[in-house]
Amino acid sequence: MAFVEPVTLQARGVRLVPLGLEHEAGLKAAAADGELWKLRITSVPEPYETREYIETALQTTNRLAFAVTDADSGEVLGSTSYHDIVPALKRVEIGYTWYAARCQRTHVNTTCKLLMLTHAFETLGCHVVGWRTDNFNHASQRAIERLGARKDGVIRGHALRRDGTIRDTVMYSLRAGEWPEVKAQLLYLLDKPRH
Repeated sequence: MAFVEPVTLQARGVRLVPLGLEHEAGLKAAAADGELWKLRITSVPEPYETREYIETALQTTNRLAFAVTDADSGEVLGSTSYHDIVPALKRVEIGYTWYAARCQRTHVNTTCKLLMLTHAFETLGCHVVGWRTDNFNHASQRAIERLGARKDGVIRGHALRRDGTIRDTVMYSLRAGEWPEVKAQLLYLLDKPRH
């Protein structure tokens, strides 16, 4: 049995289901909301690349990709993944995360992180969960820091961007002992009245 098995996670009107080719049209529509592929610092596929994006995710052995969907309608809102899964260390990273523009700055990302972190720490027994992001993706860095993750450092000259430039990667992590306080904060944020 693999350390991370396909699973469906659901709460607060958001459902994470294992990504499949049946999500191609929905992913295209979600990415089109905001033309997200035009951002040079993200992994959002261009419309003609969506099928290849899904196939690559499915073929990557240390990745479990999810379609983020509306629990009631089934509409695809975006995608996220566990990746760089290291069973021997009981470590996963959360990434390849993006949402349709209309879902950004809503409860969707907080709910997804609550679901994925709860599963990682409370079901898989992870010792640590990590994140990585482009050094110029300041919105992503702020979102990761709002979760309570700690900045581990920057790996310089680490990866290629879609435009061929070389990026520095900012690394973050959250340890199992920090999870109870982070969980309480995520639940607080989700239950807080919106004005």
